[in-house]
Amino acid sequence: ISTPAAIGANFSLFPFHGTLFVIPWSIETIRISICCKEVFTMRDYIIMTDSCCDLTDHMAKELELNVVPLTVHMNGKDYANMLDGSEISFEEFYKNIRSGILSTTSAANVGQFEDAMRAVLAQGKDIVCVNFSSALSATYQNACIAAKTMADEFPESHVYVVDSLSASLGQGLLLYLAVQKKREGLSAEELVQWVEENKLHIDHWFTVDDLNFLKMGGRVSATTAFLGTMLSIKPVMHTSDEGKLVPVSKARGRKASLQALIDKVAELGIEPSEQVMFICHADCEKESRAVAEELKARYGVKEVYINYIGPVIGSHTGPNTMGLFFVGTKR
Repeated sequence: ISTPAAIGANFSLFPFHGTLFVIPWSIETIRISICCKEVFTMRDYIIMTDSCCDLTDHMAKELELNVVPLTVHMNGKDYANMLDGSEISFEEFYKNIRSGILSTTSAANVGQFEDAMRAVLAQGKDIVCVNFSSALSATYQNACIAAKTMADEFPESHVYVVDSLSASLGQGLLLYLAVQKKREGLSAEELVQWVEENKLHIDHWFTVDDLNFLKMGGRVSATTAFLGTMLSIKPVMHTSDEGKLVPVSKARGRKASLQALIDKVAELGIEPSEQVMFICHADCEKESRAVAEELKARYGVKEVYINYIGPVIGSHTGPNTMGLFFVGTKR
């Protein structure tokens, strides 16, 4: 209990177990602790990534991701690999590839990450940045360099950069699951730990239609590409624990190669009927929808998200590539 007279006399009155205590009180010092714990407020943070996650633009916005684009070079022009295809559409890109027009790619650079990070940190938010596999691109290393610069500019803030060791919608699925964890209340540090502990359970299984694109990227020999094309052999590949695209087996014909992807769910999937699965495709949407329907029929999968492989990854895999992504016991 306090009275104007008591306050005027620089004292406050507090009842305690029925006894009236008079405690000195100063207008200049108003912090009084009575057997209480200090409360810390968790800093807000955003999840940043790059465009090799291959999520739809709509999903990336719904997940509140900050996305830094890589670049594809084609016909003497540079195009940012935007998730909405605003600089070069997926249809136009694959039309060019099918007609024999080649493309090259470049990583998201340090300056891009610095600009994106600075805009977030200036708002007083921290960043968890989950990037395309370091075994496939310099994007992760560039994000690390930018984060070090930001540490000097914003010493009170934190930027956590994570190597996803993932690609395309495998990276996208990891981000999708990470956002659910963030929305459950995980702090930035806790989310980083969760991503590190779970990223090698994101299964990536691919098949390609034209081995010549893998040959150009140095992933198969010229002899393998020639014989495989002649015999209609399709490689079944996965992204390894080291984040590399690795051939695992071979299938005779397109149908068998797609079936091999579906079979991997039975071999490695954890409770498939309880999962959301992702499929990426390089301009073969009809086939990807057929695969999605079989996943639902065979395993009871309730939801399958499908999207294009973006121009950066598509430049190295070629048209008609398809990938299936799910949570498994191991990669």
